[in-house]
Amino acid sequence: SKTQKTLAAMNNISELKPFKSMWKVKVKIIRLWKQYSAAGGETIEMVFVDSRGDKIHGTVKKDEVGQFAHVLQQGQTKLLINFTVTHSSGSYRTTKHPYKPVNYRAVLNGKLDPDYLVDVVGQVVEVSHIEVVSVNGKDTQKISVELRDTEDERLPLVLWGKFAEDISDAVQLRSENTVICVLRFGKIKIWKDERSVSNAYNVSDVTVNPENIAEVQAFMRLLPKDDLKLSIVDSKPLALANAVSEKDDFFVHTPRKTIAEVLESRQVEKCIVMATIAGIDSDMDWYYLSCKVCAKKVITVPNDNYSDGDEHDVIACNYYCPKCKTNSPKLLPRYKLHLVVLDNTKDCKMHTGRFICYIQDSTDPILKS
Repeated sequence: SKTQKTLAAMNNISELKPFKSMWKVKVKIIRLWKQYSAAGGETIEMVFVDSRGDKIHGTVKKDEVGQFAHVLQQGQTKLLINFTVTHSSGSYRTTKHPYKPVNYRAVLNGKLDPDYLVDVVGQVVEVSHIEVVSVNGKDTQKISVELRDTEDERLPLVLWGKFAEDISDAVQLRSENTVICVLRFGKIKIWKDERSVSNAYNVSDVTVNPENIAEVQAFMRLLPKDDLKLSIVDSKPLALANAVSEKDDFFVHTPRKTIAEVLESRQVEKCIVMATIAGIDSDMDWYYLSCKVCAKKVITVPNDNYSDGDEHDVIACNYYCPKCKTNSPKLLPRYKLHLVVLDNTKDCKMHTGRFICYIQDSTDPILKS
């Protein structure tokens, strides 16, 4: 029959190989997010799973995002036809093996490749108070958690942003019930030979006490029957150290370009430019007032006593953050220098906005040079 012929022509994820485009697979989108990278611009990133449970990472490139964005949603099942398969690379690879939660011991002893994201299931046995820390200039919520598995192995887990809130809320509402955390696509972190797991940008997904998942129900039945009580502890410094390593990752994986290459570029992208500061345009403002939470410039709203004064006078004005949509946000002055720079290719006056230098605080060495 026609249906049998269609099924016969269907491929499994495990059969996909590079250097061929005549593929046909039926898959479910189990994770979808948009991502910006220096090399590829804005893309749609997905993780697919087929009927056998095998997974593969998929990407819609920037030129096709507008065409496919409205027809792709997390949780949908799709038939994919005629696509290319390439080798995976980078330090945030979502798939390597068929889905199954990782063994804690394999994470802690270094057997797992940290370039691949992992799935983790565990009982929350220790949790810190939620705290707000500054990460790359932005205030971010953080919580430190210790999970245990069915063998009573322990795994440090650090969650950021909304996921920190979700865990904190679940702990407060737990009564006497066990709190189970499921992390999809977590990042293995290494700090001074100590390993832990954390959520990775907007790739990860965290579920607390999920219902109707067979694997989670089986996990709960196998937990030690010792009635272990959940402990609330102080935050561990290891967690903060792991977070700032993303800054190092940026400098490793972001391409470097000369001024001439940047001037010839016709697309929005991130890159690193090595150049010498030849001068500073002192006619332009050196700083602006920003929202301490999101780092965006706040809007000045004169109050009733304002009379053609300085817009940076915090007494004469009120402020509004358009991104956070809040009145009177916490303010932080940020430096914005308009520079004249040069390298061995071509000099460039930084007045176009492409290379304006933003500095987080007055301790930056560039202000003292």
